[in-house]
Amino acid sequence: MKIQFVRPKELILTTHAGLATVGALLAHTKLSKRLNHTVVKDVEHPIHSHADVMKSYLGLLCQGKSDFDHIEPFRKDDVFSICMQVKKVPSSPTLRQRLDAAASSGKADWNRILLEESADLLRNIQAPLTGLSAGGESYIPLDLDVSPFDNSGTKKEGVSRTYKGTDGYAPIFAYLGQEGYGINVELREGSVHCQKETDVFLEQSIRYARRITDRKLLVRMDAGNDSLDNLHVCHRHPDTDYIIKVNRRKSTKEAWLSIAKTKGIACQQREGKTEYVGAIEFAQKGFDRKLRQVFHVIERTMDPDGQLLLVPEIEVHVYWTSLRCAPWRVIELYRDHGTSEQFHSEIKTDLDLERLPAGKFATNDLVLHAGVFAYNLLRIMGQESLREDDAPIRGNVKRRRIRTVIQNIIYMAARYVRHAGRIAFNFGCNSPWFLTARRIYQGLA
Repeated sequence: MKIQFVRPKELILTTHAGLATVGALLAHTKLSKRLNHTVVKDVEHPIHSHADVMKSYLGLLCQGKSDFDHIEPFRKDDVFSICMQVKKVPSSPTLRQRLDAAASSGKADWNRILLEESADLLRNIQAPLTGLSAGGESYIPLDLDVSPFDNSGTKKEGVSRTYKGTDGYAPIFAYLGQEGYGINVELREGSVHCQKETDVFLEQSIRYARRITDRKLLVRMDAGNDSLDNLHVCHRHPDTDYIIKVNRRKSTKEAWLSIAKTKGIACQQREGKTEYVGAIEFAQKGFDRKLRQVFHVIERTMDPDGQLLLVPEIEVHVYWTSLRCAPWRVIELYRDHGTSEQFHSEIKTDLDLERLPAGKFATNDLVLHAGVFAYNLLRIMGQESLREDDAPIRGNVKRRRIRTVIQNIIYMAARYVRHAGRIAFNFGCNSPWFLTARRIYQGLA
C-alpha cells in the first residue's frame, strides 16, 4: 500500500512536548530577571533579551543539541517559544554573538548567575539528595574531578595536549549527592595541571553546596589533587569531611608494605595473596589536629593460576581522610567516587558537549556552564520520574540517565491545541510516558 505524506495547515504537532516541564522548572528561578539586569558590552538595547537568548540555548541543550545552528528550526516554532517561555527565539548568529559578548565582559556574570540559580533551584524544589553513611554519620558526597574533552583537529582557543594524550580541554566538575547534580564547573586548557587553583574551585564548590543543603559534606578527590591546600580548605569548614587519594610520589611500595605489616590487619584472600588494611595518624605543621591516612596494601607472591612469582607484586592505595570510621569503610566510600565518571559521560555525550561549539575559550566556558544547568534540569526530571511507579521503564534504578530523559520525556509527540484562551497538548492514547510526564509537569508548574 502506498503511503501519502500530507501536512494540514490547521494541525500543529510537536516532537518536544517535554520542554514544557523545562520551562516550568525555569519559572522557579530568577534567571530571566538576573540575566536581563546584566550589562553586556555593545548590547545596550538588544532586540532579543538576554533571558530569551539563554533560555533558547537551554532549550537546545535539553534536547541534546549544542551547536548554535540547531536553533534555526525553532525560530518559527510556537510550541518551543511557549514551552521555554521565550518572547522571541534568536537566530544562530545572534545566539553566537550574544554568548561571545556576555563571555567577554570580563566579570563572568552569566557563569556565576547560572551556577547560583541552578543551586537555588535544587533547594527551592527540594530535589532529592541521597547520602552515604560512615561511622554513624550521614554525609552528602561532593565529588570533584577533571574530565578531558577531546577537541582534536580544531583550532579553538585554549585547545592543548591533555593527560589523556589528545588535544582538547580539561574542565573540572563538582557533583553533589549520589544523584550527581552538577554544582560547579570550570573550563581549563588541556595542558593545565589538574591541581592548579583547585583549592579555590573547592572553596567555591563547598559554598554552592551550602546553597543546596545544610547536611554534612564528604569531599572526594583523586590522587591528582593530593595537596595540603585542599586539606586546609576542608578543615576550614567544620561540617565538611574528606577522602583524597594520596599521590605516593617518593614513598616506595616496599616502605608501605612494611608499615602495613606493622600497623595493619592482614587478610589472606587466597594462597599467595594477602591484603593489609589499616590507618596511621601523624602531626602536620599548619593543622590543629593530627592527619589520618588509610592504607590498603596487597602483596601477591603467587598468581591466580598457582605460578610462584620470583619478585612479589605489591599494590598500594593510600587515602587522606578526616573520617574516624573503620579503614575498610573509607576504602569503600572512595571506590564509589568512580561513579562521577558516569556524570562526565552524560555531559559529554548525552548533551553533545565534548566538542564545544565556539572558537573562543570564554564562550566555551559559558556554554559549559549552561550545559551544567541543562544537565541539572534533566536530572531533576529524571529523579522525579522515579518517585512514583507510573513509568513504563521501571527496574531497580536509583538514577535515570540523561539520555533516557531526553528520549522518553523531552521528545514526546503531542498535538498542540489552542482553544478558548487555553493551551493543551493532546497525546496519543498509546503514549507510554504520558502519566509520568503529566505528573512531573503538574508537580512543578
